[in-house]
Amino acid sequence: MADRILEMTGALSKREMSSQVLDSMDLEQERGITIKAATVRIFYKSSRGEEFVFNLIDTPGHVDFSYEVSRSLQACEGALLLIDATQGIQAQTMANAYLALEQDLAIIPVINKIDLPAADPERVMKQVEDIIGIDGGECLLVSAKQGEGVDSLLEAIVERIPPPSGEPQGSAQGLVIDSWYDSYQGAIPLFRMFEGTIRKGDIVRFMSTGKEYQVLNLSTFTPHEVKMKELGPGEVGILSASIREVSDTRVGDTITLAKKPACEAIKGFQEPKAMVYSGLYAADSAEYEDLRTALEKLRLNDSAFTYEPETSVALGFGFRCGFLGLLHMEIIRERLEREYDLTLIITAPTVIFRVLLSDATVEEIDSPAKLPELSRIETIEEPFILGTILVPSEYVGAVLKLTQEKRGIQRSMEYIDTTTVQIVYELPFSEILFDFYDKLKSVSRGYASFDYEHLDYRSAEVVKLDVLLNGQPIDPFSTIIHKEKAYYHGRALVQKMKEIIPRQMFEVIIQAAVGNRVIARETIRALRKDVTAKCYGGDITRKRKLLEKQREGKKRMKNIGTVEVPQEAFMAVLDVGKE
Repeated sequence: MADRILEMTGALSKREMSSQVLDSMDLEQERGITIKAATVRIFYKSSRGEEFVFNLIDTPGHVDFSYEVSRSLQACEGALLLIDATQGIQAQTMANAYLALEQDLAIIPVINKIDLPAADPERVMKQVEDIIGIDGGECLLVSAKQGEGVDSLLEAIVERIPPPSGEPQGSAQGLVIDSWYDSYQGAIPLFRMFEGTIRKGDIVRFMSTGKEYQVLNLSTFTPHEVKMKELGPGEVGILSASIREVSDTRVGDTITLAKKPACEAIKGFQEPKAMVYSGLYAADSAEYEDLRTALEKLRLNDSAFTYEPETSVALGFGFRCGFLGLLHMEIIRERLEREYDLTLIITAPTVIFRVLLSDATVEEIDSPAKLPELSRIETIEEPFILGTILVPSEYVGAVLKLTQEKRGIQRSMEYIDTTTVQIVYELPFSEILFDFYDKLKSVSRGYASFDYEHLDYRSAEVVKLDVLLNGQPIDPFSTIIHKEKAYYHGRALVQKMKEIIPRQMFEVIIQAAVGNRVIARETIRALRKDVTAKCYGGDITRKRKLLEKQREGKKRMKNIGTVEVPQEAFMAVLDVGKE
C-alpha cells in the first residue's frame, strides 16, 4: 500500500520504484514485516485542485513493538486500518485498531487484496462493524498490487483526517517516534512537532534526560532526504546534533527548546523494558571479541536491546541478552549471523520471574542460574499475558485443548461472525515462549492468529530443572518450569540429549534434577576397544587382568575427561515438546 501511495503521488518515478520501498532491511523484505518505523513526506494535489502535504508513518505491527506503535499513533491525526480481504480481521489488526481508538484518531478502514479470487469483502465489512465498531459503509475497497481504489483512498485521507493543530510561535514540543545511529552524525531522532518551531542552530533539550544539544541539521524524507531550515507543527523529520548515545533519544521522549522549554512533557513516555532473556555465545570461542563488537554496534541502533557479559562452564564466555519479545530475539540473532558472519549458540529463552525472599526483599530473576537457594525463597511469581486468538469455528476444540495444556484460564469466547471465533485467555508468558505459536498454527492449519498484551505477575509453583553431565550441572540447559511439567520435560530432554551427544571414551551419565532429587537419567555407554583380541586361549586370568586394566583406565579418564557436547544439544532445549 505504501508503495502504491508513493507511486501515485509522484514521490518516486517508475524507474526508482522497488518492492517495499519503506522496508529497507533484508529481513523486512523477506518476512514481509516492518521492524523499524519509516516516514515519508508526500505532496498530493486533490481532485479539487488543492495541494496537501501528507506525513506517512509506516510502523511495525508485531506485539513486541506495541509501545513504539503507540508512540507513532500518538504522533498522527489519523490511521489507515489495512485488512486482508481473504483472511479478514486478524488478532494483531484488532490490537493496533484499539490502540488507535484509544488515541482518538480518525480511522479509515481499508480492505485490501480485493483482486484475489478468495476475497470476501462483504464478510470483512461486517467484521469491521461487529468487532471494531466502525460502520462497514466507511470501508474502502482497494487492490494495492494493481492500484485499484488507491485514488479514492487519497481523497478519503483529505476528507476524513483533520489537519494538525498547534501554534508555530508556542513553546516547542516534539515527540520522538524512533531513533537510530549514524557513523558520521551520531544518534538521529525521528520526531513529530506538535507545538512551536525548531530551527537549525537551536539548542534542544530532551525532557526525560535533561540533556541539551545544538541542532546541526534538520531533514525530512520524500523518501529522499531533504534538508530543512525549520520544522513546525504537524511536520515529521529528523535532526542531527552530534548525539553520542541512542539511549539519549528514547522513543516517546519530548524534544523542546532550552531557551523556551515546554511546561510539561507529552504524556505516555516509558522506559523500554526487556521481557525475554537468553544467552548468546560464539560457537567458536575465538569469535568472542567479534561477538562483543557486533553487539555494541547493534545496541547503537536499538536501545530496547540490552546485554551484559556472562560465563558458562560449558560454553565459555558469552552475553546475557534482553529482548522485547520472541520476534525481537529472532531478528537480533539473524542480524548477528548475517551482517557480522557469526555462528552463534543461543540458550533457551526465559522470562523475568519475581522471587520474594524470606527477608521480605524481592529479586527479579532473568536466568535460572541466578535463582536463590530454595531455603531463602518464600514465593516465586511469573508473568501472565492476556492472549487473543481468532480462529475458524471448526478448529475451536483443538485450540481450547492447546490453551488448557498451557495452563490457560479462559476469560471469554464469542462468535464474531458465523465462521470466526474470538477466544480470550490468560496465559503464563513462559508457556508461549517455545512452541505455542507453532502448535497453534498446526492445530488450526495456519488459520488462527494470535496477539497478546502483558497483564500482571502471579504466584506460581515453579522449580528449577537442572541437567547434569557426569554429576556436573550445565547452566545453559537449566530452565525454570512449572512443577507439574518438570518430570515430563526432564525425561524428554535427557532422551533427546542421549541421541545427540556422541559416545565418548568413557561412560556419560545424563541426569535431570530438581534440587537434589534426580527425576530422569540416561546413560551413554563408553566406546570400548577389544583388549582381549590378542589372547588366543590360555588362562582366563590373563583376560581378566586386561579387562581390569581397561576398567581402571576408563574410570581415571571419567574423572579427568570432559564431555564433548555438540552445538545441536544446546538447541535441543528449544525443540523438546515440538514433536
